[in-house]
Amino acid sequence: MKPAALGIRAHSGWGALVAVCLNPVNVVARQRITIAGPDCAGANQPYHFAKGQSLPKAEQYLAEYAGVSERLAFAALGGVVEELNQHGYLAVGCAILQAAGRPLPALEQILASHSLIHTAEGEFFRRAFWKAAERRQIHVAGIRERDLAERAEEVFGSRAIELQRAIAAQGKALGPPWTTDQKTASLAALLILAAEKLH
Repeated sequence: MKPAALGIRAHSGWGALVAVCLNPVNVVARQRITIAGPDCAGANQPYHFAKGQSLPKAEQYLAEYAGVSERLAFAALGGVVEELNQHGYLAVGCAILQAAGRPLPALEQILASHSLIHTAEGEFFRRAFWKAAERRQIHVAGIRERDLAERAEEVFGSRAIELQRAIAAQGKALGPPWTTDQKTASLAALLILAAEKLH
């Protein structure tokens, strides 16, 4: 089987996923994966919803909802991996784009700050994808989005710009959506493939 890597750029309640091969660059799968529980209160904004509850209830709600999101991500990743296998590709790793934020404080402090609530929600859904990939026994790595271009230059050298152009060109064949979501997730996935080759 030919190695492919997954790249995920998470949003509130969903993530843009791509699966990419290297040499040549080829996007072999692309999906929007929803991991917001359809029957859960506060679906896309769990920390906003938790803010109005007592701390014990907020903790319980967030823990339960984290389980729901992880299960949805686990099921969706299983479908992607199966589809890749059927077409002769093996998922050898997964890159999840990370924010540049600092570690989050205790829940009580998060719920007292609107900006921290938004930061925590981003981390909440990224964590669901991360845990789901681990449960699928796929190696996961986090790559800070703001470091992506620099990391690509370190790994690929002068080829970095060429690879980014190749990623951008994939959109012509695939059609929309081919936005920053898919492009950055693809570049992150290529870094995973390059790392796999070094081992």
